[in-house]
Amino acid sequence: MSSSERVTSGLAALAALLADETRARFCLALLDGRAWTAGELARHAGVAPSTASAHIDRLVGGGLLAEERQGRHRYVRLADARVAHLIEDLAAQAAPEHGRPDGPPTLRAASAAGALARGRTCYDHLAGRLGIAVTEAMTARGLLRQDTGFALTDAGLRWFADLGAPLAPSGRRPLARGCLDWTERRPHLAGLAGAALCRHALEAGWCVRIGSARAVKVTPEGERALAELLGLPAATLR
Repeated sequence: MSSSERVTSGLAALAALLADETRARFCLALLDGRAWTAGELARHAGVAPSTASAHIDRLVGGGLLAEERQGRHRYVRLADARVAHLIEDLAAQAAPEHGRPDGPPTLRAASAAGALARGRTCYDHLAGRLGIAVTEAMTARGLLRQDTGFALTDAGLRWFADLGAPLAPSGRRPLARGCLDWTERRPHLAGLAGAALCRHALEAGWCVRIGSARAVKVTPEGERALAELLGLPAATLR
């Protein structure tokens, strides 16, 4: 088999993995960066545990999920940041026009959708309007460049060091990369820098998780910090 044929076969196999709605739902849920049990994913998707287990086996076998066992529990997570980036990009392409989902059928669903659109984690970095606001503020302040792809400037590297989150190249993951936001249809900061900023924001209490495991809210302390560091008005963070 030629290299082209192998790529074609692999692409078709990948598409088949995500063609099932239950498996797609699993992957979207796992964008929160946590490890989930098979039972948790089954309840989330509304399927029987045996059905969930079969789908998980396919996703693990296809390289989209990684698993580990602790006692009788089986935990799975997205295999790596590249898989998370792929899922988020596909979600952006699949979202309705203008990047906004169709009106949710219930008040609870509308509230959850609104929280995710305001601010959320995309695997290990900030997304939603919060992620976009931070990304654009960093660009405006000369910490990040987007003209030829995403790249931190020297000032940006110093900014992270001063923040107490120094960056160093690690493996194949870039320092900075753009991740297309599926609700905003604009790129937010991902890569090592995006992960470091998100981790610092949660550890420093700038953001807290709410409701959905992926939704985050900026705290009053976070509003003050982001106003001081990036000039972001509090109103844009709410």
